[in-house]
Amino acid sequence: MNNIGKNSFDIGYMDTLALGDSSLHRLDPRAKLITTLVFIVTVLSFGKHTVSAMLPFFIYPIVLISLSGLPSRYLMKKLLIVSPFAVLVGIFNPFIDREIIYYIGSIGISGGWVSFLSILLRFVLTVTAALILLSLTGFNAVCASLMKLGLPRPFVVQLLFFYRYIFVLTDEAERMERARSLRAFNSEAMNIKIFVSLIGHLLLRTIDRAERIYLAMCCRGFDGRIRMIRKMKRSYKELFFVIGWSLLFIFLRNYNITLKLGQAFTGVIK
Repeated sequence: MNNIGKNSFDIGYMDTLALGDSSLHRLDPRAKLITTLVFIVTVLSFGKHTVSAMLPFFIYPIVLISLSGLPSRYLMKKLLIVSPFAVLVGIFNPFIDREIIYYIGSIGISGGWVSFLSILLRFVLTVTAALILLSLTGFNAVCASLMKLGLPRPFVVQLLFFYRYIFVLTDEAERMERARSLRAFNSEAMNIKIFVSLIGHLLLRTIDRAERIYLAMCCRGFDGRIRMIRKMKRSYKELFFVIGWSLLFIFLRNYNITLKLGQAFTGVIK
């Protein structure tokens, strides 16, 4: 299997993780989705120069990973793959905002470096929370939860198909790359003319196969509804999960625990 096939299988591994049987896996997907949305909104509501106040929010992904038994190394690998996007967003901040706002001893820290670090922290927290949600719930359950929460069915179905057709695209790309490699005697060299031709044929082959898959789904009774093996059920556990975490997020948003602990620690030292 080449790198394209390995990456496709690696993405689908999150659906395998969602089949676990921990207490967090068994929670209603809507509770996990709402809690994750509250977490993301709370993290994104901080100012651009806020750093220390966001550090206590790491308790959410750490607790969920620990209780569910998710592989932290796998999640970190997925996080590192998309991290260049966050770096590109904030890498120019230190050159734009050069005003000194903090001092560490005699060293001045500009607002650009602080905002850059703030962007990285937001990225790590929000993307990790999203990866944990998918690994605990599965993309099908997330889409079903969105539909239950009132999102239009056409939008949710399109979102589900977009995710599923990623695997169709990567499968066709893997076949074409294998065929090209065999015809070129495993040569890795590829000029721009061959690359453009492969991209065009890949698009046509993917569309054709996607149409066949859709017709097969219709023949098997697909009517636009997302059906789950685990039935969604609401209980006091889901209510406590959502309210408990939401109250903690609001508390951490309004009180800088890191700053309070730092002031108390320096006061004890003095």
